[in-house]
Amino acid sequence: MKRLFLLAAAAFGGACSGSPVLDLPAAVDVPAPPTVAAAARYRVTLEATWSASTHPTDAPPDPHFSPLIGATHRDPVRFWSPGALASEGMRRMAEEGRTAPLDEEIRSAIATGQAQHLLVGGALSRSPGTIELEIEVSRDYPLVTLVTMVAPSPDWFVGVTALRLLEGDWVSERRVTLQPWDAGTDSGETFRSPNRASDPREPIRVIEDGPFRVGSSVPPVGTFTFRRLS
Repeated sequence: MKRLFLLAAAAFGGACSGSPVLDLPAAVDVPAPPTVAAAARYRVTLEATWSASTHPTDAPPDPHFSPLIGATHRDPVRFWSPGALASEGMRRMAEEGRTAPLDEEIRSAIATGQAQHLLVGGALSRSPGTIELEIEVSRDYPLVTLVTMVAPSPDWFVGVTALRLLEGDWVSERRVTLQPWDAGTDSGETFRSPNRASDPREPIRVIEDGPFRVGSSVPPVGTFTFRRLS
């Protein structure tokens, strides 16, 4: 088990190239009652189940996951969304497992008051396996986005986008089943396909076919569990 660390990002000016932050139609944040704690701490557990046993087609000999990266933020900012085009930071994360320049996109959102914390953690060198991360979420920034590359792969990843942990009060626990996503930036069809950039890029979509498919469905590759600590 590896410990991951929360990095509170320092805000600074300047935007990244390539429209990194996707502004969706504005959503109205409902203020939390004053009796609700101003912040809450959570332990996030990634339990990876992906292996040749769960997904035997074209199974790579070294299934693993790249370093976790994400943010705590507010509406309406999104760092990735189903049906949207991937930013350059999301492309590099999904294709190469890199945390940059997605980290710069998050810092730009922090600088403009759209996000609060940059979340960065270590990688899972072998799946199946488990890793943990402790995060702090505040009433003003109650949403969590967290992603990691499914590796090796052309541009496949798992994660959550704008997961809300404040619903009247802080949720005590939330478990999210992780389905694989296609970033739409590489047209490879197998885990070890050579690089083949998608031109033009395609929208981010959940994967329902290819080597992840087993019989008539795509089994999940793991879970995220968010458990409140305080």
